[in-house]
Amino acid sequence: MADEPCSTPPAAEPAKPGQRMVNCVKFGREMPGLDRPPWKGELGKRIYENVSKEAWRMWIEYSKMLINEYRLNPLDPNSQKFIEEQMEAFFFGEGAKLPEGYVPPKAKS
Repeated sequence: MADEPCSTPPAAEPAKPGQRMVNCVKFGREMPGLDRPPWKGELGKRIYENVSKEAWRMWIEYSKMLINEYRLNPLDPNSQKFIEEQMEAFFFGEGAKLPEGYVPPKAKS
């Protein structure tokens, strides 16, 4: 659930003077926030107010996997709608679900 903190929170990034802080929904603690809303509309506003820079970086990596696995076109309105739905679930819903049959790449030695 979005209310539960991530199992592997990153090391606390030291806050810079005047840096905007948010209570991150992914990590369940006060962390540096985004500089501006990263998405349009109400969802972008909610992310700006509740998601840390680190959690947003996690989403970017996850969204790359979604785009590749589902062969999405980021310019296609249907793909944008799917990405937005997944973003909502990633931050505020049940959490991220991997595509059926997804096999993560092997770590390089």
